[in-house]
Amino acid sequence: MKILIVDDDPVFSDLLARFLEGRGYQAATAAGGAEALGLLPTFAPEAVILDIMMPGMDGWEAIRRLRAAAGPGLPVLFITARGEQADVLKGLRLGADDYLKKPFDLEELALRLAAILRRAHAGPDEAAAGRFDDGYLRIDPDRRLATVEGRPIHLTPTEGRLLGYLLANRGRPLPHRELLHEVWGPGYEDDTPNLQVYIRYLREKLEPDPGQPRYLRTVRGRGYCFGEEGVA
Repeated sequence: MKILIVDDDPVFSDLLARFLEGRGYQAATAAGGAEALGLLPTFAPEAVILDIMMPGMDGWEAIRRLRAAAGPGLPVLFITARGEQADVLKGLRLGADDYLKKPFDLEELALRLAAILRRAHAGPDEAAAGRFDDGYLRIDPDRRLATVEGRPIHLTPTEGRLLGYLLANRGRPLPHRELLHEVWGPGYEDDTPNLQVYIRYLREKLEPDPGQPRYLRTVRGRGYCFGEEGVA
């Protein structure tokens, strides 16, 4: 698979490209957002690893333009020295599928990259079954589609799988470890902060009042539940 690395540090980019090529990927590098956009038509990446702090066009603007040019289905993994939750949420809001804080372990990056690629290419048989429509919120997990009062809501592949799994188990509290294993994959069972970020942002997208969630409920000491516990 083709991976585009966008970072203004050429030493870091070359190191990462060599590492990924050693894992069987085809890698290309770009020193900034403008160069990355120029590579899209010829290189046609299947995922982008994108730094945030770059001169000129930063990662925030780059992901907007990449999404506009390539479509929302292109997986994007943010790598950043900015690890505050506000920055993470902003990245998810703009369409990122995952993030890593610098410095990071290359093996962890390889696992996260493989996971977002797997989720992006998951077929209908791998998606959670079942649909939901109560007039306010409509969810079609197979198509990774949600609408709020008829307004389409973009879901990243990760958001779609998380929401679909919660919906498929409607009324049952799901432990953090189960959600992380089923949605992110083996090896992610202890990454609770990442799950919390995704739940928070899904609430911001879907709930009438994110502070008093109607759909994505917290069951204290047990996990998260779609809807009321015991109501399927």
